[in-house]
Amino acid sequence: MGTWLREYVGITLGAVITAVSLNMFLIPNKVAAGGVSGLATVLHYLLNLPVGMTMLALNIPLFFLSVRVLGTRFGVNTLFGAAILSVAIDFTAPFTPVLTRDLLLSSLYGGVLSGIGMGLVFRFKGTTAGTDLAAAIMNKLFGVSVGQALLAVDFFVITFAGIAFKSAELSLYALISLFVTTQIIDLVQEGPSSAKAFFIMTCRPQQVAEAVIEQMGRGVTFLHGRGAYTDEERDVVFCVVNTSEVTRLKELVYKIDTRAFVILTDAHEVLGEGFTQNNA
Repeated sequence: MGTWLREYVGITLGAVITAVSLNMFLIPNKVAAGGVSGLATVLHYLLNLPVGMTMLALNIPLFFLSVRVLGTRFGVNTLFGAAILSVAIDFTAPFTPVLTRDLLLSSLYGGVLSGIGMGLVFRFKGTTAGTDLAAAIMNKLFGVSVGQALLAVDFFVITFAGIAFKSAELSLYALISLFVTTQIIDLVQEGPSSAKAFFIMTCRPQQVAEAVIEQMGRGVTFLHGRGAYTDEERDVVFCVVNTSEVTRLKELVYKIDTRAFVILTDAHEVLGEGFTQNNA
């Protein structure tokens, strides 16, 4: 399958999953979790407008405004993703069962499923336009950071929904759903934390490196470092291992140097020999 075809299939799959999550959990329970979909949900209940076509109607002027303000860097994938999501929402609505009327369950499961769908769209180099474009425009015109702009737009939509539905409780559930969605999007894009990265500051970097290579069969990289207080130059040992190997590596390091300074952090989607192969 060609790269472009794989991307469009991935974007379509992600958009359909997102559409199902909206129809199955969020829209029927009036959980407007920010973004253009949240605004379209409010307008659906106020004016009886179809959610999908309302989203498309809101996205089209945003797209052309972004091209005018930001240039033509937003390509075909943006229009494709937005159009597919809008069509999928209205097309799947009559066939999608509403699994629960519990607001907490709807917010959680709707957020998870939406996050999976949106994460797939982003992973395959697509976007569904909406608040992403609005935030980029605000950043260009007013100098507001993209993160702050996204927060402001989503906060406005959620507040508007609470006022329109006369329920502060619905706004609180929408915030839960929005938080879950963003976390799942990151998880889908970055992958689960299946590996750990070690930064090892030691006076015996060569010995530590040799031990890791010989006893654990893991690659090691030397990073050049210099202490700010002592002004002493020293190699920092960098190594990535599986989660199951963390204890073994720590024991190995401290067996060689009991005064070693070790930083351990999560490593997402590690590609290369000994880990996941990059098939992109």
